[in-house]
Amino acid sequence: MDNLTNMPDCNSGADSFEAGLKLKCAFCTSPCVSRDLGTKLRDAGLRPTRQRMELAKLLFGKGDRHTTADMLYEEAMRVEIPVSLATVYNTLQQFTNAGLLRRLATDTAKAWFDTNVSEHHHLLMEEDDCIVDVPSGYLSIDHLPPLPAGMEIARIEVVLRLRRRED
Repeated sequence: MDNLTNMPDCNSGADSFEAGLKLKCAFCTSPCVSRDLGTKLRDAGLRPTRQRMELAKLLFGKGDRHTTADMLYEEAMRVEIPVSLATVYNTLQQFTNAGLLRRLATDTAKAWFDTNVSEHHHLLMEEDDCIVDVPSGYLSIDHLPPLPAGMEIARIEVVLRLRRRED
């Protein structure tokens, strides 16, 4: 796809939860590759327990995605992974601390997590409760303010919050 106007709608005939699970980066052109999750967890300094492996399969098994703890928990319940909501929250936090996930600054009541930890920005569809990656090259940030002495920019995150027009 060449531009953001051809972006798919989050509400693809399903409720927003299902749409959020099914929606992937609209601009992905390469097939998703299966990963050795045990090695991935060990390389990140995490012990590959059964529950971590099962949740990692859900998170990383189908390419990059955005999710919340509640969404991941519901998905785990649907595929009969015996895990508590508290374990899902703890695992998401452990994966984030290990650099496997990125917690998004969305300013919503939900904590969103991204499996794509590279530098990129997001579109948040407010009414549909889903997030889509903005491909590189669409946003540039110019005229940054002077930084305090001894400080450097660690990361710049832009979340464009979208809503339907009331035409």
